[in-house]
Amino acid sequence: MKTPKSLIFVFLLGFGLLVSSFKIYNNNESNINWLTWEEAVKKAETDKNPKKIFVDVYTDWCGWCKKMDRDTFNHPEVSAYMNEHFYMVKMDAEGKDPITYNGKTFNYVPQGKRGYHELAAALLQGRMSYPTVIFLNEKQQILSPVPGYQKADNFLKIAKYFGNNIYLEKNWQDYEAETN
Repeated sequence: MKTPKSLIFVFLLGFGLLVSSFKIYNNNESNINWLTWEEAVKKAETDKNPKKIFVDVYTDWCGWCKKMDRDTFNHPEVSAYMNEHFYMVKMDAEGKDPITYNGKTFNYVPQGKRGYHELAAALLQGRMSYPTVIFLNEKQQILSPVPGYQKADNFLKIAKYFGNNIYLEKNWQDYEAETN
């Protein structure tokens, strides 16, 4: 029995659309406008209405970091909210390039098989755990580091706590109780 060419075409077209839609949502490319640390600081200092700064501290070998990129930052609601409220920085905790900030140059420090970047260590307050995200206010003061993998819905709740300035009026426990 011969299969009609039109049936094969419809099958291949449907399969192709399925695969391409899977790739679009599950790739490591998000719709977030990632900046370098220097770019974000410059924007925060020169924009008329500056945003807060968000820093995603990761390493190339961190599986949970890659999962957070794929599942959390790639989520349409998360990327839209983050782009609107924050300058978004992706920082490799083991990056080798020096970064100058506030007149001080932060460098890579070799240590064993891997080392660390001094600015990442400063932002993480010495707690080198990946992934960790850091929320900073418009004056580049640390509001809070948040260690560990976060699913999109929980991450969005945390982001809104800082992005909507709720942290100025309520402590986290009260806010979390209201939103659950």
